[in-house]
Amino acid sequence: MAKEQKHNTPVIQNRKARHDYHIDTSYEAGIALVGTEVKSLRKGNANFTDAYAQIKNGEIWLQQLYITPYDHQSLEMNHDPRRPRKLLLSKREIKEMDRQVNQKGVTLIPLKLYFKGHLVKVEIGLARGKKKFDKRESIKEADTKRDMDRKLKGSFKIKM
Repeated sequence: MAKEQKHNTPVIQNRKARHDYHIDTSYEAGIALVGTEVKSLRKGNANFTDAYAQIKNGEIWLQQLYITPYDHQSLEMNHDPRRPRKLLLSKREIKEMDRQVNQKGVTLIPLKLYFKGHLVKVEIGLARGKKKFDKRESIKEADTKRDMDRKLKGSFKIKM
């Protein structure tokens, strides 16, 4: 029996995105890759640092996504690690994103990259940048939630 991979298993996540941006809506998109990129992603060799999506001529392109070259392939046959990659979405979704990105302060950023069956999918989000005080506030909320969870967990211990 072949080992099955769970659906929507994230290969990589952009954890910093939720810290730096307010995510308004998110979309699932396919991504056009070459064979060595898929093999490298199955190993988890990718990095979202400085990655963003850009709309050009009615198409969405993922810029600055670093996928490590596959190590069992010759250098001539391998892919460029930082090449622009086309995202596969419907025209209606692209028009809707284009309309929202044209507003001030809205950008497209990748949130996570995962396998859905044998296909590679990217979750991209329409995001607005957080100010410094917003970041502090979200850190404070997370800390208080963590402290409350610890206190509640400790108060329900059963003694025998």
